[in-house]
Amino acid sequence: MIDTDATAAFIRRTQQPDGAIPWFTGGKLDPWDHVEAAMGLDSAGFHREAAAAYRWLARTQNPDGSWHAEYRDSHPVELARDANFTAYIAVGAYHHFLSTQDSSFLEELWPTVDSAMAFVLSMQAEDGAIRWRENPDGTFQSEKLLTGNCSIHHALTTANRIAGHLGHERPQWTSAADRIRDAVLHHTGSFLPKSLAMDWYYPVLTGLRPLPDLEPRWNVFVHPERGVRCVDHEPWTTGGETAELALALAAHGDIPRATALLAAAEHLAAGDGSYWTGHNYDTDTIWPRERTTWTAGAILLAQSAIHGSPPALAVFGAKACAPT
Repeated sequence: MIDTDATAAFIRRTQQPDGAIPWFTGGKLDPWDHVEAAMGLDSAGFHREAAAAYRWLARTQNPDGSWHAEYRDSHPVELARDANFTAYIAVGAYHHFLSTQDSSFLEELWPTVDSAMAFVLSMQAEDGAIRWRENPDGTFQSEKLLTGNCSIHHALTTANRIAGHLGHERPQWTSAADRIRDAVLHHTGSFLPKSLAMDWYYPVLTGLRPLPDLEPRWNVFVHPERGVRCVDHEPWTTGGETAELALALAAHGDIPRATALLAAAEHLAAGDGSYWTGHNYDTDTIWPRERTTWTAGAILLAQSAIHGSPPALAVFGAKACAPT
């Protein structure tokens, strides 16, 4: 049984006074996981703390609209600029708006979202896919990640909803999203091949593919009692992936399987509201020895969707890419 208040309290006590949410106290921060934790806070009703997290992003954004790949104590330590990390603020900002109905805060964040999407579009390759990262010297890490592109497509679609609500027009975002969609659905050779669960369920979580597309590899990735295997050939289940798959199922209306899957993540509960990142069930070993805010955020998001939260159900799954 998930203790919403205790799990949110873990994120809150890890959050720094300036709004930054590192992985754990003294740990690193990356902008994507920072947003995931903030959405967990909104899911639990802690909107002031979530707003502080988004304002931290607005203050630390680079002039070109990006964020660096990693921060410690709010200072960048990994200077590459990641397209997916940059894009995710749109999803978080819209989820916050749906959770609070605060249009003035959405207006406050608009310049940040607008600049972030401009950076993301600058990373689009000729085949429509978005490159992974820009190095500090201005060269590209040319790999293109399937999960990242699904998430970026989701962010661009969500950013367009923000634009529409605020009375702005960004047709270039629609065009870029259409090109990503075509690459994901019809040109999978554009992407770096990986054996990760995320590459299996992210097209469904972000609304690019229907729920039945999960079935052929369900038994490859899902352990019925331990959750989702992060990598298809490893006996290692992880809380974040388990919660995200549960979120995808709930957002597509499969509440029974979503509920059972999220319950399977409870073996990672640490007893204080936090969750261990993963567990090797062959050796019965917790690994890594980290309890992360983004795992907690994903757990809270999934639980909110299972319980019918309108913001979660509007942002993820079948409605994620629906016409506005």
